[in-house]
Amino acid sequence: MSDMSNNKDELVQRAKLAEQAERYDDMAQSMKKVTELGAELSNEERNLLSVAYKNVVGARRSSWRVISSIEQKTEGDICQDVLNLLDKYLIPKAGNPESKVFYLKMKGDYYRYLAEVASGDDRNVVVEKSQQSYQEAFDIAKDKMQPTHPIRLGLALNFSVFYYEILNAPDKACQLAKQAFDDAIAELDTLNEDSYKDSTLIMQLLRDN
Repeated sequence: MSDMSNNKDELVQRAKLAEQAERYDDMAQSMKKVTELGAELSNEERNLLSVAYKNVVGARRSSWRVISSIEQKTEGDICQDVLNLLDKYLIPKAGNPESKVFYLKMKGDYYRYLAEVASGDDRNVVVEKSQQSYQEAFDIAKDKMQPTHPIRLGLALNFSVFYYEILNAPDKACQLAKQAFDDAIAELDTLNEDSYKDSTLIMQLLRDN
């Protein structure tokens, strides 16, 4: 067990160094290995994993629409990598609502990225999976989390982007964003100091959207 935790600490340290050097592929590899050790991730580890893959995929998303289908497949594989980690390790091990919502939102995000480059029946499948993941996260968040919680607010923001960009439903997108903003405003006194900055920033984004 101690070998495993030393190995884990070393991998997390490597991921942090890779982040500082902006070597996000290396960072993602380290955090993938941490996840595959099978233990539930701490908040810090969860955020490292999210940042790593967000940057790996983000660097490629901008060019997805103009690259060959072979390269598209490679980028799709990266998303599939994340989705496998989520289904096999992260979602089943999520021990509290916050983690569960975080990972389901992440699942919705990566299916949404796939939807940006998929077509035909393939696109219908990933769009449906994205919507299901966001909706499940949304239901848990509404039931178990404060309206001002940054993860709940971030989920509302991304879910509204999904409605706007993927489903081409601007009215639904605006309604969702406005509701999340109004709910948060009504409970501003529940904002805790640690997340004040994150929450208010996302609230501004929801309002401006």
